[in-house]
Amino acid sequence: MTLEQFKAIWQKAQIDINANEKRFSELDAATGGDGDHGTAIVAALNAIVHAEGDDFKAYITDMAEKLETEASGSTSSLYGAWCEGMADAVAAGKTELDAEELAEMFEGGFDEICCVTKARKGDKTMMDALQPATEALLAAKDQGEAAMFAAAAAAAKAGSEATAQMQAKFGRARNLGERSIGAIDAGSASMAVIFAAFVA
Repeated sequence: MTLEQFKAIWQKAQIDINANEKRFSELDAATGGDGDHGTAIVAALNAIVHAEGDDFKAYITDMAEKLETEASGSTSSLYGAWCEGMADAVAAGKTELDAEELAEMFEGGFDEICCVTKARKGDKTMMDALQPATEALLAAKDQGEAAMFAAAAAAAKAGSEATAQMQAKFGRARNLGERSIGAIDAGSASMAVIFAAFVA
């Protein structure tokens, strides 16, 4: 994957996120949240696409910085950690990454986000999409880039859909107890849309 391809993917993700803004906020409200996840994730993606950089490390580092300066809230903080971890896992000067390097980058991002949240798969959060997507991506790295992202996108979608049957354990939604069961977690839904953008 070239840097230009990576940038184009995030631009596509921004368009898809913007198109789903209302749905994300409705899901957030349905599971006891503030009903503002749509607004928050749109702000995060709008910040991300303003990033600049001539190599992967510089570009993804700037993604994290743009999340900090142009957006706010827990969503941007989590995505910022994800980006920081990805940037740390990439060698400086790289303008193209092979499957192994992409896998290392996404693994680095996941490891970093795990340092800032205790949420994991099964807790009805964005991690229900991100964790299985990362695991699927790593498992398919020997099959090449296309297979990696196809597996990751499918796992993210399945993981997100599974949250409908879960009881929330984090955020305001946990206060609903069993009443949080029945709707998909908004954060997982938006994360699944982002991984879908990586599929050609």
